[in-house]
This record gives sequence, C-alpha cells and structure tokens, in this order.
Amino acid sequence: MTDHREVAVARWPDQTPLVEEGLAALLAAYHLRTQAEKGEPVADVDGLPDRYRAEIRDPRSAFGHEVVLVALMGDAPVGCLVVTRPSGGESEIKRLWTDPEFRGRGIASALLGAALAHAAENGVDTVRLSVWEWRTGAIALYERFGFVVTESWDARDRLVCMQRAA
Repeated sequence: MTDHREVAVARWPDQTPLVEEGLAALLAAYHLRTQAEKGEPVADVDGLPDRYRAEIRDPRSAFGHEVVLVALMGDAPVGCLVVTRPSGGESEIKRLWTDPEFRGRGIASALLGAALAHAAENGVDTVRLSVWEWRTGAIALYERFGFVVTESWDARDRLVCMQRAA
C-alpha cells in the first residue's frame, strides 16, 4: 500500500535550491542502472556517455528549459522526474527515478501525478514517454495512469514508446 502523505513533490530549482546534490545523485543512480541493464555497465559516472554526465554534473544547465520535479521525504530527495517544455502541444516525461531504498511508498506515482497536472496546467494536449521494455514495473505504472503504447519515435532497440492525453 502506498502512502502519498509521506511524499512532497517540489519543482526544482524554483522551490528547492538546496537539493541539487541530491538530484545529481538520483540522476547518477538512474543512468548507472540503465547502462547496466542495457548490458553496458560502467564503473562510475565518468564512464557514462557525455550527455548523461552533463546532466549529473550540471542539472541546472542540462534541464534549464525543462521542469524538474523532486520528491522529498523530509528534506531528503528520494525521486525525480523531468517534464520537457511543451512543443506542438506535447511534452515528454523523462528520468523518472525513485531511490531503491524508498520504493513502494508512492513516490513514482506522486511524481507522475504532479507531472501530468503540470502538463495540463500548461496547455499540453499529449504527454509522451519512452521506457526500456525490461522495466515492467514502470510500464505497469504508466498504464495505470492511462498511457498506451504507441508507434516508436525513437530508433533504439527495446525501447517502448507510450503516450496519453494530458
């Protein structure tokens, strides 16, 4: 059973300028786990592709035009999600991640709900995302929120593309 009362979702950097280090750690964990799951593990952040390293080292620049939501339990950042700036009535959800120690507490659901509310408030018609096919728990979560599999816009093998009305 999830309990959203424990989780606060804040917009970064607007409301939470002090969580940058925690956000960087969440992004590092996300990218390191993804590389390992793709069968391309790296020892540390320095082994990641340049674009992912840039997100971790300077999230403010990497996501300067996006909305970054950070889930907090107390003052601790425990999850994150990025919503891209609307373009042509669409936004994309990226980098949904919950610290494995805090899973099962409704953090991903809280982040996703906040992202969808943000999209609707900003005139977005469609929200899309991509997820690796082996992340079946994430796919199930997205389906519970009304996302459906759609034709791929990304050529990477084993990537599932999904979308829903905002």
